[in-house]
Amino acid sequence: MALGSFPVKLEHRVAWGEMDAFGHVNNANYLRWFESARIAYFERIKVGISARDASAWVPILGRATIDFRKPVTYPDTVTLEATVTKFGNTSFTMAYRAVSPVLGLAAEGEAIVVLLDGAGNKVPLPSELKQAIEHLET
Repeated sequence: MALGSFPVKLEHRVAWGEMDAFGHVNNANYLRWFESARIAYFERIKVGISARDASAWVPILGRATIDFRKPVTYPDTVTLEATVTKFGNTSFTMAYRAVSPVLGLAAEGEAIVVLLDGAGNKVPLPSELKQAIEHLET
């Protein structure tokens, strides 16, 4: 198994409105960027992302962290990358990167994604989900 290969990549053009009074992208936007990368990852492995989907479980964000490396400014384009790095019993860990062609690595993040059933209880990772992730990561 080769987890951590960053198979999902999105291009994002930095918007003027994403900057704050200090002249760089506001830190809250990185969470949105990494969310977009996470949802793109889910789409690639065909994971339902809401209670309206037919799945018996839904993924929720249990924890998110970001390490800011370099301040991104307008105009720039960042490549947002997502990968799964580890499986737990009822969760998996994802890693993210925001890479600028000008700055290089601008930010890194990590998230714990937990699976819940319709009643809000944690459920074990289904083998089909693990297989889909492993297939994408190879």
